[in-house]
Amino acid sequence: MTDSLPALAGLPTTRPTGCPFDPPTELARLREQRPLTRMSYPDGHLGWLVTSHELVRAVLADPRFSSRSELMHSPAPGAAAMERPPVAPPGMFIAVDPPEHTRYRRLLAGRFTVRRMRQLTARVEEITAEQLDAMERQGPPVDLVQAYAQPIPALMICELLGVPYADREFFRQHSATVINQAATKEEQGAAIGAIGGFLHELVLAKRAEPTDDLLSDLTTSDLSDEELTNIAMLLLVAGLGSTADMLGLGAFALLRHPDQLTALRTDPTITDQAVEELLRYLSITHTRTRTALEDVKLDDQLIRAGETVTLSFQAANRDPGRFADPDTLDLRRQATGHLALGHGIHQCLGQQLARVEMRVAYPALVTRFPTLRLAVPPEDVPLRGNADIAGVDRLPVTWEGA
Repeated sequence: MTDSLPALAGLPTTRPTGCPFDPPTELARLREQRPLTRMSYPDGHLGWLVTSHELVRAVLADPRFSSRSELMHSPAPGAAAMERPPVAPPGMFIAVDPPEHTRYRRLLAGRFTVRRMRQLTARVEEITAEQLDAMERQGPPVDLVQAYAQPIPALMICELLGVPYADREFFRQHSATVINQAATKEEQGAAIGAIGGFLHELVLAKRAEPTDDLLSDLTTSDLSDEELTNIAMLLLVAGLGSTADMLGLGAFALLRHPDQLTALRTDPTITDQAVEELLRYLSITHTRTRTALEDVKLDDQLIRAGETVTLSFQAANRDPGRFADPDTLDLRRQATGHLALGHGIHQCLGQQLARVEMRVAYPALVTRFPTLRLAVPPEDVPLRGNADIAGVDRLPVTWEGA
């Protein structure tokens, strides 16, 4: 059968008053009543919205649903005025299907193993301590985003790609502009161009004189210079932007839940659980899209070839059918099975590095500054709740004993 009820007029975005971390209320109603429902897209396309954990996971694991960028219709407001996405350039493996995706993933997966990422833990600890030292020297108040959340993943991406020390400030400044939601399109475009040119030159340098880093490793493969440059750009944007947003928004959530902050500070044994719970609870990547390559029967509904399906990760990760009391932040919860990092063949490649960074950065922050608190009223924190990736643009904090 096909859903004969009226289609949603776009993706729900209205959040509960006073609950900045909670998903739009309408998503919970849909998840309970119609977890797979018709939805009209801003460009006029009639597709679907999926809100339950079970169905989101099923779509992510089903090869009949494509990740190819040129097949997608965007659910984002204002997408009607945008041109359809082009075919992904060589190396942009998140926007292609097998066999192209399989080739890229096989080349990269062995370089992102749990063991290898854990070997970077000591360097994450050093970078984190340096940022905390700088905060302490500066004294309160500080913007935790600029002083802590952004520098840690930015410097780790430099380590991963083998960016020379002399170029790291250039790299960091332009990278910050790329992920800055307050920057103009012109500013972001200029920064992307500068980073792209820099990465291309870095690829050529690694081919000529390899060093001990990911990019040098990849120059021994059959990847072209263009592919390597685009892969490096993708790792930069994905690894820096999402982790920086998790560190900033996660700190905000902890400051709004002082009992949970205290639990993390006083009980280091819950660190791993805390990271998974923050990933689940915040679900900073709200949605992903897939397009059916053929007719697919899902939850007794017929999704026709060519129809785009929007997957609501924030609804899936708050599904009471999968997580008890899902709207409560509980750092002692076993939040395994959340979909914040995706599922299936496109599950986040750099997830283990992101986990290492969060496992170090959260407890180090709340331990170094046990009296850490917001320096402004919570409602004055600029929250990007409905952006493609949620986060805070600034997080002014203060502490005692300066």
